[in-house]
Amino acid sequence: MLKVYPVILTPSDSGYVVTVPDLDINTQGKDLAEAIYMARDAIGLWGICEQDDGRIIPEPSTSEPPHEDNELVSWVDIDFEKYRKANDLITMRINVSVPKYLKVLGDEAGINFSQTLQKALKQQLGIQD
Repeated sequence: MLKVYPVILTPSDSGYVVTVPDLDINTQGKDLAEAIYMARDAIGLWGICEQDDGRIIPEPSTSEPPHEDNELVSWVDIDFEKYRKANDLITMRINVSVPKYLKVLGDEAGINFSQTLQKALKQQLGIQD
């Protein structure tokens, strides 16, 4: 589900410091484009970590947060499900059983069993690369 969080961009000597008040997190970027990109990445990473720990991600504010005159306010969209699919690529070792003859034939053919299983799972689940 797509959510949109307000962020505060504070000019600094090296670009912009980004504050996400709803989540109490910060990041930075050398220019506005990088600052917004880094904000989206920080929000996504923070969100999936919260989900992994069984916590609820707070809903975004619907009003502009308080800020200083020299600060900019922007809105950053994030789809946590899409972010997870794109960034949660940590591999996990699992134990899979196959008949011995398939193992032997696969080894002789130089088949990468992990790659073949991943491809089959994506096809079965309807996941596009």
